[in-house]
Amino acid sequence: MKRLLFALVGFLAMIPGLRSADPVPKVPRFSPDSMDRSVNPGVDFYRYAAGTWLRENPVPSDKARWSGFDELQDRNWKLIRALLEDASARTGGREPLPARQVGAFFQSMMDTNRLEKLGFQPLQPDLRRIAGLRTPDQMFRLLGELHERGVGGLFGAGVGPDEKNSSVYHLEFAQGGLGMPDRDYYLSDGFSKQREAYRAHVAKMLTLLGLAPAQAEADAATVLSLETELARASKTRVELRDPDANYHKVAVAELEQTLPGIRWRTYLQATHVGAVTDLNLRQTNFFATVDKLVLERPLNDWKAYLRWHLLRSAAPYLNAAAENEAFAFYGTVLSGQPQQEPRWQRAAKTIDRGVGEALGRLYVDKHFPPAARARMTELVDNIKAVFRDRLKTVDWMSEGTRAKALAKFDRFTQKIGHPEEFREYDFKVAASDLLGNVQRAASFESRREAARVGKPVDRSEWHMTPQTVNAYFNPLQNEIVFPAGILQPPFFDLDLDDAVNYGAIGVVIGHEITHGYDDQGRKYDAEGNLNEWWTEADAAEFQRRSQRVVDQYGAYEPLPGRHVNGQLTLGENLADLGGTSIAFEALQRALAKDPSRRRTVDGFTPEQRFFLSLAQLWRTNWREAELQRRLTVDPHSPGQYRAIGPHVNLPEFYRAFDIGPGAPMFREEALRAKIW
Repeated sequence: MKRLLFALVGFLAMIPGLRSADPVPKVPRFSPDSMDRSVNPGVDFYRYAAGTWLRENPVPSDKARWSGFDELQDRNWKLIRALLEDASARTGGREPLPARQVGAFFQSMMDTNRLEKLGFQPLQPDLRRIAGLRTPDQMFRLLGELHERGVGGLFGAGVGPDEKNSSVYHLEFAQGGLGMPDRDYYLSDGFSKQREAYRAHVAKMLTLLGLAPAQAEADAATVLSLETELARASKTRVELRDPDANYHKVAVAELEQTLPGIRWRTYLQATHVGAVTDLNLRQTNFFATVDKLVLERPLNDWKAYLRWHLLRSAAPYLNAAAENEAFAFYGTVLSGQPQQEPRWQRAAKTIDRGVGEALGRLYVDKHFPPAARARMTELVDNIKAVFRDRLKTVDWMSEGTRAKALAKFDRFTQKIGHPEEFREYDFKVAASDLLGNVQRAASFESRREAARVGKPVDRSEWHMTPQTVNAYFNPLQNEIVFPAGILQPPFFDLDLDDAVNYGAIGVVIGHEITHGYDDQGRKYDAEGNLNEWWTEADAAEFQRRSQRVVDQYGAYEPLPGRHVNGQLTLGENLADLGGTSIAFEALQRALAKDPSRRRTVDGFTPEQRFFLSLAQLWRTNWREAELQRRLTVDPHSPGQYRAIGPHVNLPEFYRAFDIGPGAPMFREEALRAKIW
């Protein structure tokens, strides 16, 4: 189970390996050309910094959102496409195993003729097992096998470090089982249209599978009924952010007595976990509801539910009718996206999930220069130095808490680019079996994790692939991780000045470091254990200061009547604020150390380019349905607020652009948040 990872979200004219028929992907770097200088920076700094880009870059038809982040991701997928096509042309026995696996996986995804001939045949063995279920024991045995193969349903289970003993892996169970993005889609009046569309979608998919229309409609109603009950029992996204309230270590023997409807031992045997004695039941009330539903609802209801979740999970890897109908709901209804991404891009994402580090080997060899790791290491060290000094001098923290905060920081580590040793994938990847490849990849990973229960944590492991355009902080290992994929413009640009890089990747570095001390990360100690190490007074002062951030972002209204959820986004907003402040000071230190680096570029001072770079980083255009979805499920604020939210708390921003009281961008000092 990959959880509690607080993620963020120069090339030649012809890129080696890119097909000559493809357009050269544009490098989405920082540029004054993206600005709209007709806008007063004190009136609307976001439009001033990125207004021309926003006007000239509508959301593409195959995207739900378009941003600087997405520009880089899209460019990166095109680099990966060349690797995939090259690997698929060289799948002979003499090729290295990673290239053969990647190539065969790509072939299986691109062979649409075979998928059309197969139709729904790949699902028939599981459909027969579902139809033949006679007892709850049989149901939980099948559920465990489906979970192991990546098919969701009823709840989630996985393996991760024990939050109160982070050096050892343990088993966890968590709420889940929904076919829509969040409990609010089932319970809120604002999502009534999506609920009706979901019911119709389930019925249509089941009809495609071969059910009579009347039976498909009845099963869709059953699915919606069961999932609505699971939604009512589910915690909100804000409640899920409290790690203390989501840790409940309990003996399996006790669960067998208190929640007998869930066949615990049967399920555990089916998932190859072995004879575990205890586990973390993250949301106890949810599992009480699951137990009640299993005891009360007839087995035929669960057959309908499992049949749907099997089909839902497999649809992207089946024939065009199933895949297109799945996209019509999950892409168009939920995100407003008119058309799918090209098939090669969907294939690349599937391969990234299934054999990501095999693909990562090919990516790093071709697209990650050693100079990037060296420069990134220097930036990380500079920003860490600033944050350590902040911990030593922040005036609101008592000396007892400060000593523990510094002890935690001394244990802090970073990973840059890619793992030192790449993961091996010991399973068959067949060019003629797409769904089998997807499920074997999931099963391989599930069994790999199950075998680790009770064993020491592997601190060298990465939880993002090298080609990922993102970064994360892992509180259980007290580490920040920056994959090679994000070390490109607009985040990281070897060809541009310090101000632009500190305003982009420098802020990202500071962001991930700050996660170790945000409202969630601060609850983990130097060993990565969930442990209250703050004094009561210091914790109260932190919360008082954080409330200003909640209030600030909660006032933003991206859609009429829909505000940013200041509590849900608090951790990311705190990280943005801390990262910006720390990176700005690190830039000032770098300029003071080498005054030759202080120069005006394109008419802007380093301080101005810092804030412009950060604002351009989060330039974003949205489809309304996708923005509505993100406001419900995403712990990150929309890009337009990440682009200015930290700025208005910093006096350095106002000085850089000569913005004073009375300007719309000006935030009164009494309202500004200052923590780190």
